[in-house]
Amino acid sequence: MATADECRGALETLTARLASMDPGKRKTYLADRTLSCHVSDLGVTFATKLGPDGAEPILEAHDGFPSAQVRFTAKSDDVLAIAADPGSFMRAWMTGRLKVEGNMFDLLRLRKLI
Repeated sequence: MATADECRGALETLTARLASMDPGKRKTYLADRTLSCHVSDLGVTFATKLGPDGAEPILEAHDGFPSAQVRFTAKSDDVLAIAADPGSFMRAWMTGRLKVEGNMFDLLRLRKLI
């Protein structure tokens, strides 16, 4: 089981990829959306906002934090695995290790980035 700090670092790795992306491509695929990742085995939720300019810092969401428009749930080891190999996102989702809630169009946009 990974730690909360390791999971935050993994999520920061994923969002950092957006910074290196071509700005035109970012504008095409990123609409302003809030995202959260609930790490079920640690009982912690991280959140950020994505937009054409990239991602805001990853924050730990506490009680009363507004619900994100796109929500992911996975165990800590799966969060690290997806960050290390973004291509495993679809496999994790299809096998039930990653749960995704949100608008289907938003998910299709995000899939193009991963």
